[in-house]
Amino acid sequence: MKNIKNNYIQKFGLIALCSTILISPACKKDFLNVDPQAQQPAVTFWKTQDDATKAVNSIYGNLRTWENTAFPALAVESIPGDDAEKGSSVNDASYLNNFDNYTASSTEGQFSGFWTGQYQNINLCNQVLDNIPAINMDASLKARYLAEAKFVRAYSYFRLVRAFGDVPLRLNVPKDATEFNIPRTPKAQVWAAIEKDLDDAAAALPQTYTAVDRGRATKGAALALHAKVAMYLGKWDLVLSLTNTVMGMGYDLFPNYEQSFRLNNENNIESVFEIQCEINQSIPNSATSQYSQVQGVRGSVGGWGFNVPTAALAAAYEPGDVRRDATIIFRGETTPQGDIIAATGDNPMYNQKSYVPFSLIITGVNEGAQQNVRVLRFADVLLMNAEAANELNNPTLAKTSLNKVRARARGGVAGVLPDVTSTDKEAIRQAIWKERQVEFAMESDRYFDVIRQGRGTAVFGPRGWKAGKNEVWPIPSTEIDLSAGTLTQNPGY
Repeated sequence: MKNIKNNYIQKFGLIALCSTILISPACKKDFLNVDPQAQQPAVTFWKTQDDATKAVNSIYGNLRTWENTAFPALAVESIPGDDAEKGSSVNDASYLNNFDNYTASSTEGQFSGFWTGQYQNINLCNQVLDNIPAINMDASLKARYLAEAKFVRAYSYFRLVRAFGDVPLRLNVPKDATEFNIPRTPKAQVWAAIEKDLDDAAAALPQTYTAVDRGRATKGAALALHAKVAMYLGKWDLVLSLTNTVMGMGYDLFPNYEQSFRLNNENNIESVFEIQCEINQSIPNSATSQYSQVQGVRGSVGGWGFNVPTAALAAAYEPGDVRRDATIIFRGETTPQGDIIAATGDNPMYNQKSYVPFSLIITGVNEGAQQNVRVLRFADVLLMNAEAANELNNPTLAKTSLNKVRARARGGVAGVLPDVTSTDKEAIRQAIWKERQVEFAMESDRYFDVIRQGRGTAVFGPRGWKAGKNEVWPIPSTEIDLSAGTLTQNPGY
C-alpha cells in the first residue's frame, strides 16, 4: 500500500498528503496567468478566494500537458482511426505504429501516459471540489468554480471510459492509505457520474464570459459534452433535447472553415470549448503545449510530423469540399498563409488543423505552443442533433441540421456538395456518419465514433481490429502492478 500511496503523491501532487499544491504553468489568457514557480505550503492554502482561483486555474493549465494533447493522447485517440497514421520518419517513434494496427500491449508507455494525464486532471478537480466549499468567498464565484471543476472532471472521465471501459471512479481526494487502491468501477456507473457532473455544471456555469475569462467552461460546453455522452449511450431523446438547447444559445458555424482553426480566430462563434494554449513570454517556461509541435510539418520550422492524414481520408471528401484542403497540408503546396511546403520529405500530408504559420513560430519555445486545441465545436452539436433526430424518425430536422454543415463546406460555390434530400432513415444515417468523418477529421474523434456506431470490424478490421477486444484499450500494466492486482485487465490483453 505504501508504494501505491507514494506513486499517487508523485504523480498527482496530492495536497492532503504532501507539502505543496500542483500549479501548472500559465498561458497568455489572463485567467491562466499563474506563476509556474509558485509552491505554496498546503497548510496555508485553501484559505482565500485567491487560493481558489489559483487552484481552478491549475486545472486549465494541466489540460494542455504532453499527456493530454501530445503523444499519449494522439496514440490512444487519433492514430488508430482510418483518417490518421503515425507519420514522421519511418524509424522515429516506430512504436506508434502499434496503435495503427492494434497490437499495442499493456506495457506501452502511451497508455500509462494517457491514464496519468486524465487522473492528474481529475485529482486537481477533486482538490477543488473538496476544499473550495469551506473557503469564505463570493458565493456566485464559488459555485462557478465548483462547476468548472465538475466539467473538466467529466471531460477527463469521458476520455477514460471511452478508451478503457471500466475505470476507477474517484470523486474525492483520498483521506488515508485505505482509499488509495480502489478497483475499477463498472462503466455504467462512470457514465452516470459523468452525466451528474455535467448536469451540475450546466446548472451553475454562465453562457458567456468577459474577455479576461474567455476560454473557461460555459453552460453551452457542459450541455454539448453531455449531448456527446448521451450519444455514446444511445440516449437519443436526451441528445435531441440538449442539442436543441445549445442551438438556441447563440453559437453558429464560423463562415470560413480553414480560418476557424487559425490563431486569430480562436474562441470564435463556433467554439464551444477549447483547451487554451497561448504563450506568455513574460512567464518563463509557460509555453508547455506540444500539440502543434508534434504534428507540424517535418523538415521545416513547423515541427515533428507525427499524426498525419491518410490517403483514405484525402479520398473521402466529395469534389469541391473546402474541408479537404483546410484539413490536409499537402507536400509541395503553398498554404493560405504563404508557407511553401517542400515537395519532398518524409510524409505526403500533414494535419492543417494543428498548423501554426511559420511566421508566427516563436524562437525559444515549443513550435506552435500558442495553438488552442478544439474540443467541442458547434458543427458537432448540429451533427449530433441530426443523428438524434434521424434515430427518432424526424428526417426533416435531421436533414436541416446536416445540411447546415454541408452548406458551409461548399465554400460559396454553387453545384457542389448538394443537400441531402433522401427520406430513408438508413441513407440519412450513413450520410451523417460520413459527414462526421470529413467534418471532424484529425480532431481525435473518428476512432471512437466508428466504434460507438458498431462499425469497428468493417472499418478497422482489415488492419487487425478485433471485435470483443479492441472496443477498449488495455489497462496500463504499470497501474495493475501498482495496485498489486486490484485493477484487472481488459479481455484479450
